[in-house]
Amino acid sequence: MSEEEEKSPPVLARERAGRCDVTSPDLDGLCSHVNGKISHIKTLLQLRKIGQEPSLKTVLGKILHEMFLFNDLLNKMELECHHQERQQGQLKELQELIEKDYDEAQHLEENMPFYLPSAVPASTGGLAAKKEELGKDPEPGHRKKPGKEGQGVKEIPFMTVEEFESVPAYMRGRLTYNQVNAVIQEINKAVASKYKIMRQSMKSMPSAVRNLYFRFQEEETKDTKGKFFIVEADVEEFTQLKADKRFHSILTILRHCQRVREIRGSRLVRYAVC
Repeated sequence: MSEEEEKSPPVLARERAGRCDVTSPDLDGLCSHVNGKISHIKTLLQLRKIGQEPSLKTVLGKILHEMFLFNDLLNKMELECHHQERQQGQLKELQELIEKDYDEAQHLEENMPFYLPSAVPASTGGLAAKKEELGKDPEPGHRKKPGKEGQGVKEIPFMTVEEFESVPAYMRGRLTYNQVNAVIQEINKAVASKYKIMRQSMKSMPSAVRNLYFRFQEEETKDTKGKFFIVEADVEEFTQLKADKRFHSILTILRHCQRVREIRGSRLVRYAVC
């Protein structure tokens, strides 16, 4: 007797029903797949027939033409997007350059050297008006005769950053670039004040100024002829500087850079403008 015959009829019926339940989903899926393929084939056949109908060929041609136009528009949009990306990159680089220039300009504004000449005031009409005024000939009878007052006073040129940095470190010490140029400005002020007195008329001088004039005359030697020079007393007389250790250190730098030179004699050190 076989195994199926040994089992009871209810158990056998349940096993056969179970086998039918297991295979039924596969059959349904296969049927659905076949029906889908048939539907696709029908759709393709319908589209093929539509393309062959004369009444619909014009519509399909217009649709094809619109598709070409739309494709061309997409290509143009893609090119424009690439162009905008390049422009965005260029604008970003330009922004970085502008920010860098702005930072440099702000640094220059905050660290503007005090000795630079100021701009021409707006009330004078600008540089053109200044030139026009200088170019005018004075009226007859008002021309100034050339004399000592018309002669310029030689000044010490200000130092550049490169010159200051080229000075040996032991000579600079803790001195700064601005401190050296500040002393140069004060020395030029003392030189201008001294030779302004030297060129005045004795009749218009008060007694105090006359005493200075006589001292200036006594300090002249054959070595100072044609030179513009001052002594330590002039620095303290016409400026707020003190002839201290720092002042002499700066004079050493100015001698090194050939801004001034010493002329000694009669127990006096004269600082002449080079």
